[in-house]
Formats: sequence, structure tokens, C-alpha cells
Amino acid sequence: MLTSHHLAAQARLLEQPFSDLLNAEILAIGPGRCELRVPVRRDLQQHGFLHGGVVSYAADNALTIAGYRAMSEAVVTSEFKINYVRPAIGDAIVARAQCVHAAKTQAVCRCEAYAVSDGTEKLCAVAQGTVALLSKPAG
Repeated sequence: MLTSHHLAAQARLLEQPFSDLLNAEILAIGPGRCELRVPVRRDLQQHGFLHGGVVSYAADNALTIAGYRAMSEAVVTSEFKINYVRPAIGDAIVARAQCVHAAKTQAVCRCEAYAVSDGTEKLCAVAQGTVALLSKPAG
């Protein structure tokens, strides 16, 4: 059963034109965690596997949503690092992120991204990032 947080997060995700273009989908969401899926399409591949920019997108967005769910405030990525450990070959990429520490103005989150093929998952990237509260315009 989809929660109101899940539905709201999915709607917010698809307000981003790039997320909509990639057909990104939130599979699961909870306090300080997020699982995001992006289907693999031929036009997103390079050298026969998913382009690293798409893998990075999935990890970054999963991290940001996990940080948002931990802080309950609008956040943006302030720092991000990714290690690609294997080419992403399969039907989809699934990024699973969790917040490892949240403070008043920022949170540190980790993510593992898996290439999924016929129900089998293979780790393809590991990421870590910091999300910071989105500044409200003065006025």
C-alpha cells in the first residue's frame, strides 16, 4: 500500500523534467531512506551499459530524498561522490539510500546502486553525499 509520503514524493520527483524523462520511480520511502528505480533504455546506454550519468542521477536523487525524509525540510545536494564498481547492465537501476547522520542544517547519506536483470541485482555503484537545507529567499 502506498503511503501519502510515497505519493507526494513521487509527484514531486516527476515535477522535475529530467526525472520525468528518465521515467524515475520511487519504489519505497521511509524515515531517512529512499529506494528509486530508473528503467534502462537503449537511448540511455553507452558501450552497451547504462550511462554513468544516469547511475549518478539515481544515486543523487535517492540520497536527496533520504535526507529530506530524515530532516523533514526541503534540501539540496551540497556534496556528492560516487564510485562505479561494475557496468550497469540490465533492465533497470535501483538506488537504495539511507541517512547516516542528520543535524539541524545538513545530513550525510549513503547509497548503493544495483543493476537489475531478470530479478537479479548486481552492485554497480556506491555513493555518499551531503544534503543541506534549501535556503529560503529573503523577503
